[in-house]
Amino acid sequence: MSTTPTTLAFEELAEAIKGRRSDYGHISGLQLDRFAPGEAWSSLPYRPAFVGDTATGVLHGGVVTAMLDESCGMAVQLALDGTRAIATLDLRIDYQKPATPGVDIKAHSVCYRTTRSIAFVRSTAYQESEDDPVATATACFMIGANRTNMLADRRMDARSIPTLEAPDDPDGPFARSPFARALGIRVNDDGTLTMPFSPQIIGNPILPAIHGGMTGAFLETTAIIGVARELGAAAPPKPIGLTVNYLRSGRALDTFADVSIVKQGRRIVAFEARAWQDDALKPIATAFGHFMLRPTPGSDEE
Repeated sequence: MSTTPTTLAFEELAEAIKGRRSDYGHISGLQLDRFAPGEAWSSLPYRPAFVGDTATGVLHGGVVTAMLDESCGMAVQLALDGTRAIATLDLRIDYQKPATPGVDIKAHSVCYRTTRSIAFVRSTAYQESEDDPVATATACFMIGANRTNMLADRRMDARSIPTLEAPDDPDGPFARSPFARALGIRVNDDGTLTMPFSPQIIGNPILPAIHGGMTGAFLETTAIIGVARELGAAAPPKPIGLTVNYLRSGRALDTFADVSIVKQGRRIVAFEARAWQDDALKPIATAFGHFMLRPTPGSDEE
C-alpha cells in the first residue's frame, strides 16, 4: 500500500480511473469514454443480467443507480489530484422514463464544486440523447473519506474479478428479476430482505467495502418488494425518485433491509427503507422515495 500520496498529472489520473474502477464497476463493464477536469462521460453495455423485469426487458432501477453513483465518483476524482479517497454521502435519483431494452446506457457527470472536504455532482443517464434522459442524479461525496487510495494502492488487473450471473429461480420471489438474483437477494420469513456479501458487490477492495450503488440497489429492491406486499399489489410499483443517505461504510458482511410506507395516496406511495449489517439500530444507509402504483388489470385506471 502506498505510504506517500502522489499527485497525478491529469492524463495519468484519467488513465488510472479507467483501469482502477471499483470491483463492481469492473464487473458491470462500465467504461470511461471521455473526460475533462471534473467531468466524465461513461457507458454501460446492456446485459440480460441487468434486467429488472423479464416481462418488459427494462433495466432494474438499481443498475441505473449504481451506474450513476460510479459515474459521479469518476467526475469527482477527475476534479481532484488522485491522492484522496472519496465516498458517497448522499445520492438522489429521479427516474424520467424506463430505459429501452437491449440498448446501452450512457452517463454524463459533472463535479461542479469542491470544498476542502465535500464534492457536489450532478449526472444524467441517457441512451440516444442527453436531452432525453432515462434518469438524473445529484450527489455529495466526502473527500478524504479514508486512508486508502484505489488509484495507487493496487492494480485491478492483478485481482481475480468474478462475473455477474443471474441463476435461475423460477419459483422464487425474483423469478422475473435477473438483477436481484445476480445480487443473491432473498426474502426472509420476517419480511426483511438479505443481500449476502460477495466479491461482486465490492466498491473499494482495499477496505473492503460494499459499493454504494449496490446498497442503493438493495434498498430500492427492498422497497419494491415490501410496498407491493403491504398493498397487495398485483404488479411491482414504478420508481419515481429515490434519495439514499449513506451513514457508514458497508463492510464485508451480509446486509439486511426493511421498508415502511410513510404515506399512501391513490396512485403515489412514499416509503422509507433502511439497511443494516450486524446491528439493526445502526443502519449503514437509509432511503426515502416515491413509487407510482400500477393500475390493476381491468380497473378504470388501466
